[in-house]
Amino acid sequence: MKIIKIIIVLLLFICGFSVSAQTLKAGVVKIDNVPNSFYGTWRVSAKIDKQSGNIYFKPVTVDIWNLSRSGDVINLNNPFTGASASVKLDYVEGNIIRFTKTGEYDGNKKLTDTVDLKLDGNTFTGVNYITLETFSIHDNSLIKKDSAIYLLKGEKISGTSITGK
Repeated sequence: MKIIKIIIVLLLFICGFSVSAQTLKAGVVKIDNVPNSFYGTWRVSAKIDKQSGNIYFKPVTVDIWNLSRSGDVINLNNPFTGASASVKLDYVEGNIIRFTKTGEYDGNKKLTDTVDLKLDGNTFTGVNYITLETFSIHDNSLIKKDSAIYLLKGEKISGTSITGK
């Protein structure tokens, strides 16, 4: 079952990006390698592709992402929801970017988003892998893990938001 999930994720990654055989390389990811076109305000639509567990994930969403840089930190905030988080840059090569953001949710839950994007001028396509882990309030052990995969499309609304280096 685990191998099938891995194959599905790999196929989604390959199909979602339509990128010719690029290899993700391990190592230090430099924030300076992120294209300036990544920063700014984006209208992001997401359509659920797969989900597991018994939690309800919305089938379609539309959000605003403001991606900005301050020094060596990338911030993502959503003016609709008021949510704001620093993101961990996992991978950058050319116009392909992977980042992760993790946050607490409802006290005993941890929500992790791993986003793979392919920038193309003022648009991007991508995949958002979401994991929602629920922990016991008694001993902090993992009770359940739900996940979803969303296919993303983004359109740039306004320019860059880079402050300081």
